[in-house]
Amino acid sequence: MQAGVRSAANIPELRRRIFFTLAMLAVYRAGVQVPTPGINGEAITDFFAQVGGLFDMFNMFSGGALENFSIFALGIMPYISASIIFQLLTVVVPHLEALKKEGESGRQKITQYTRYATIGLAMVQGMFISIGLEGMSAPGGAPIVIDPGWGFRLMTMLTLTCGTAFIMWLGEQMTERGIGNGISLIIFAGIVASMPAALANTFRMVGTGELALIFIPLLLILVLGVTGFIVFVETAQRRVPVQYAKRMVGRKMYGGQQSHLPLKVNMAGVIPAIFASSIMMFPETVGNFIQIDWVQRMSAAMAWGSLPHTVIFVAFLIFFCFFYVAVTFNPVDVSENLKRNGGFIPGVRPGKKTADFLDKVITRLTVVGAIYISAICVLPTVLISEFNVPFYFGGTALLIVVGVSIDTIGQIESHTMMRNYDGFLKQGRFKGRR
Repeated sequence: MQAGVRSAANIPELRRRIFFTLAMLAVYRAGVQVPTPGINGEAITDFFAQVGGLFDMFNMFSGGALENFSIFALGIMPYISASIIFQLLTVVVPHLEALKKEGESGRQKITQYTRYATIGLAMVQGMFISIGLEGMSAPGGAPIVIDPGWGFRLMTMLTLTCGTAFIMWLGEQMTERGIGNGISLIIFAGIVASMPAALANTFRMVGTGELALIFIPLLLILVLGVTGFIVFVETAQRRVPVQYAKRMVGRKMYGGQQSHLPLKVNMAGVIPAIFASSIMMFPETVGNFIQIDWVQRMSAAMAWGSLPHTVIFVAFLIFFCFFYVAVTFNPVDVSENLKRNGGFIPGVRPGKKTADFLDKVITRLTVVGAIYISAICVLPTVLISEFNVPFYFGGTALLIVVGVSIDTIGQIESHTMMRNYDGFLKQGRFKGRR
């Protein structure tokens, strides 16, 4: 590990990328501390401390920006929602489907549409939140909004929209000029920043008697066990053997070697957890800001931890697992590429038979991956309802932290190997690396 760090530090380009990523994350964390104008900071902190539940999760994803109601209070969720919308639309809208097939130029056009949709969603959410805050007060009766009115509403909408746009720009810059996926790293930074408060809250619960002391070592074992399980599944692969036929090119014989097609057990990664979580935040958020009877009843029925919430959450996880894999992996294209390069799967005829075989394998792997993601993400509900254990130590948060860490380390390792180094990790190499 130390040798890998030294190797990474000796590569100027990689060193610049890592420093740039850290600098952008520092800018993001600094922005989380900048409050939105016109808000009573103490009152809104007391209000969110009383609400808890889903707001704790939203606050965790925003890195504490919601609790402080900073300029980044909306976080990156509008961008994620816009990405979900356009990924769904690429399947049903011919124009977007054609853009997707155009390659890099088409992808940039879809990204531009996603940016516009992000601004629109942020403006709508910012306006609704500002209107909702005007009618709220802290448990002691102190108003959250100092000077309500259209001036406050427009200023808040503009502030929150600009904050989301800036976070979106930071994420894109980190992806392009840094290391790792910028949007995932922003969510990762928010979750990690919430971990010290979660630990302090756990020890506070032990001190007040809300959590028995015996649960601390058991909780530590559980966290390590779940983390190890996530690492195992995230690096697990189904290697489909591939044989290349021999062919003569001039006077030389090419081909004849054996290889394999690595298919991850969880090909969707953390995307289903992020997408499903962002969607499930919407009903209760609306219920807290719109004081209408039927909206309140719907929000109460969909409260975090309730049976309808858990069932629908799992359904969204399964849907996005299959949807994301279907969007990112096309068995027909893989089959055609193998056939074009003289490759075939032993025992399977090239062409349609190979595509059908790959589709069958991918479907089975996706079923296993969906069950795995659902079990990990539902874990906090079980811990809270049965043992009153803070949910920060499992579920979506831990899945995102481990998944993003593995992906980022993998990218660092790729850069080191491109420069003829041994890789970032000499011991315990990632599966599939040779």
